[in-house]
Amino acid sequence: MSRRNIELILLLVAAPVVALLFVMIAINEGQQVNVDSLSVPIGIFAAFVVAHLAVRKLAPGADPALLPLAFSLSGIGIAFITRIAPFTDAPNMAQGQVMWLFVGVGCMVAVLLLFRNLDKVANYKYTLMLAGIILLLSPLIPGLGQEIYGSKIWLHIGGFSFQPGEIAKIVIVLFMASYLAENREMLSVFTVRMGPLRLPDIRSLLPLLLMWGVAMLIVVFEKDLGSAMVFFFVFLLMLYVATGKKFYLIIGLGLMAIGGVAAFMAFSHVQVRVNTWLDPFADAQNTGYQLCQALYSIADGDLFGVGLGNGLAGGTDAFSAIPVVESDFIFADIAEEIGLLGASGVLLLFLCFAIRGFLTAARAKSDVSSFVAVGLTSMIVLQAFIIVGGVTRVIPLTGLTLPFISQGGSSLLGSFIIVGFLLRAGDEATGIESEMLNGTTSSLHSNSVLGRISLGKRLTHSMLFCSALFAILVANLTLIMVVNADSYQSMPGNNHTLAKEAKSERGTISTYDGIVLARSVLDDDGSYSRIYPAGNLASHVVGYVSQQYGTSGIEDAYNDTLKGQENFATWTDVLNNMAGIGTTGNDVTLTINSKIQQAAQDAIAGKKGAAVVMDPKTGAILAMASAPTYDAANFEQVIAAANADSSDSSLINRATGNLYAPGSTFKMVTLSTALEDDVANESATFSSPGTIDIGNASVSNFNHMSYGTQTLEQATWWSANTVYGQLGVQMGADKLVEGAERFGFNQTFDFPLVMYTSLMADPNEMTEWETAWAAAGVPVNPMNHESPAGPQATVLQMAMVGSAIANDGVQMTPYLVDGIYNANGERSFTAQPQKLRTSISAETAKRVREVLKGVVNNGTGTAARIDGVDVAGKTGTAEKNDGNDMWFVGMAPADDASIVVAVVIEDGEESEGTIKAHDILQTALEVQGLL
Repeated sequence: MSRRNIELILLLVAAPVVALLFVMIAINEGQQVNVDSLSVPIGIFAAFVVAHLAVRKLAPGADPALLPLAFSLSGIGIAFITRIAPFTDAPNMAQGQVMWLFVGVGCMVAVLLLFRNLDKVANYKYTLMLAGIILLLSPLIPGLGQEIYGSKIWLHIGGFSFQPGEIAKIVIVLFMASYLAENREMLSVFTVRMGPLRLPDIRSLLPLLLMWGVAMLIVVFEKDLGSAMVFFFVFLLMLYVATGKKFYLIIGLGLMAIGGVAAFMAFSHVQVRVNTWLDPFADAQNTGYQLCQALYSIADGDLFGVGLGNGLAGGTDAFSAIPVVESDFIFADIAEEIGLLGASGVLLLFLCFAIRGFLTAARAKSDVSSFVAVGLTSMIVLQAFIIVGGVTRVIPLTGLTLPFISQGGSSLLGSFIIVGFLLRAGDEATGIESEMLNGTTSSLHSNSVLGRISLGKRLTHSMLFCSALFAILVANLTLIMVVNADSYQSMPGNNHTLAKEAKSERGTISTYDGIVLARSVLDDDGSYSRIYPAGNLASHVVGYVSQQYGTSGIEDAYNDTLKGQENFATWTDVLNNMAGIGTTGNDVTLTINSKIQQAAQDAIAGKKGAAVVMDPKTGAILAMASAPTYDAANFEQVIAAANADSSDSSLINRATGNLYAPGSTFKMVTLSTALEDDVANESATFSSPGTIDIGNASVSNFNHMSYGTQTLEQATWWSANTVYGQLGVQMGADKLVEGAERFGFNQTFDFPLVMYTSLMADPNEMTEWETAWAAAGVPVNPMNHESPAGPQATVLQMAMVGSAIANDGVQMTPYLVDGIYNANGERSFTAQPQKLRTSISAETAKRVREVLKGVVNNGTGTAARIDGVDVAGKTGTAEKNDGNDMWFVGMAPADDASIVVAVVIEDGEESEGTIKAHDILQTALEVQGLL
């Protein structure tokens, strides 16, 4: 069977596949499947039939698979562009792409007409080089060059925009093929000896250095990392095929590495690309937005896809498409909608294109034709690998188009011109009836390829290299779409998952006393919106759920529960979930009391700070407030404002997500450790000057106040740093850190909100002076040692310290969720208080409480007194250069506490933390009926 008949059969085989995609689009859009709805694939097929007839006439010996492969890829591309177009800023882009396809097919035929003998191209190689470089750098011309999406690769003339680089790369490949054909022997002979090695003459390296220089110019001035990579690697591969010298590959890769590192160090746009590749989720709403959205879409594709038109990458009526999905990110839409099998099929088409292109090079009659085939095939294949690798996070994203498939007239035109040259190179073959498989055929042409066996081996290596590249892509796709799909889909910021979940009713979140903090309401389109009717009440605890920004807080930690996918109350709930039957989500009841929570928020309103209220006997969090706060009903505007202004900290939960120097509140830990380990007792006396030298440096009291001789109990009342500095040195760093760790420093535990670990330094690294200050609650690090300065504590941690002392030395695990109920009100979970650790003995805890009662009755904490109830507590002042953080940790009733409160006010006035804590304690006691 003739080559052209095989080509026609392959076109007929590909046609139903392309037509099926358009049938699926028509069905998805509610259209009837008829000639009108299939006019586009019919028109495309007709264009390729005409092209087939032209090839039959102009290049009868050309490869029979290249044209059908181009038809399949471009047909798939136009089908997906048709599906995407209505949800972009250019709803008519599909029609434009079809017109460009017709122009591209025409240019392909024109190449066959105009270039009857590729060897003649060599006569104009330097003209081609000059033209190629001019085209490549023409976007830098002032007034003509246009920068789009950060890359200056466009020429804009009137209302017409064009990427000259797409044609420039072809022209430069023609030059390089001609140059290598003429100079390959010189480039293959290494004449310089260096020890046992033979190296090429410096003149042989000039082309390599020139191409590297041009590539770097593209990166620097046009900010087009993708084109630079394609340009340089295509030349490198051509040079290897021409000479067989792996030395050039080593030098070339070294130059690329040097250039890459230099570009990363020097240019912010390269740094952004690399950092986004390393961790796109670190800035998922800004620089990493497109890549994160692409990964979410790909992960949803599974094996068979969600169906053409059903994906979110390409956009829907209720969901915005990925920016420039029609060009840079079209493969994400392909993977989502036709799945791993379909996406792998597309990659297989590119691999087939690579194989047929290299076989064309093997059959070529001359060096020029062979190298043209190698260069142009490599250009298509490497560009496909680089863009798909970028979209799937194998390599940094570069902003290239996917050949034949992505929207863009310049890219499509360039791809079809490449096919034209490959067809011409294949027609100028060593034999029409037999292909060169082993390189054993000899040539009779005066310009024929020399060293067929060597050439065959190099082309085989090139094919294996391309196969390895596409194997990596398929393996990575499998990793994303099958192995790690669940983890991508359950990410807090995955707005795709949230958009799908919007079709089912999410459970409510409410306080212990029945105030609804979050619930779902049915919209007119049948989806559900999340509302937060309590405004800013416990907004940091509740968090948010958003298609754009993901989830946070309880909405994130109990996401599956609120969706009804966990914490089943009945077997019916289990069976419904297994069968995929959508049900209303479970309701979550918090331990938060709305009145205590409101009191905590009111107390710190207008300040920066946090407050935590706990039940020391159970660990239940009765209130957790952070200021500044935000109205949960407007959280999306708040997030947008925070993204625009890095100084906006209203989203930070300072109760758990900020570390503070605890100041003198840490003296509760130091005192407890001293009493527990029998280092000193309450009656032990110390000198308390305003300033004292410890470890060859000074330790001072607040305002350098001198207290004379004090017992340890009195020193606690007046918060004497100089006494606690001496006590710290007396007990030593090991005991001090060990005691802090018994209270939870340097320890982690499961908690539903973002929780920073409170810190103490490594005792082996602490100086005597550092130990003294640490005992007083001040973190210093004079030796800049590896471990962090300590103590540093969250507000919740200090509430836990107070709770352990209030609960006879037993620290309970803090928890925020009291119960979970299904839609019928049946309870599936009830919180059970759990002991976390024993910090100190009950006897030591009682002695410490007695001292802390003296702080409130006689010392610095008198502002915390409440008539009719004994209050125990500790004040703290964490001194800073620009202000002081004011603390108070208190408990009441002191001898049988049911309430512990910890408060910090950043840059507060003297006793401000104590005054705020008093108001919260009083409200909490009133709620509990103790006042």
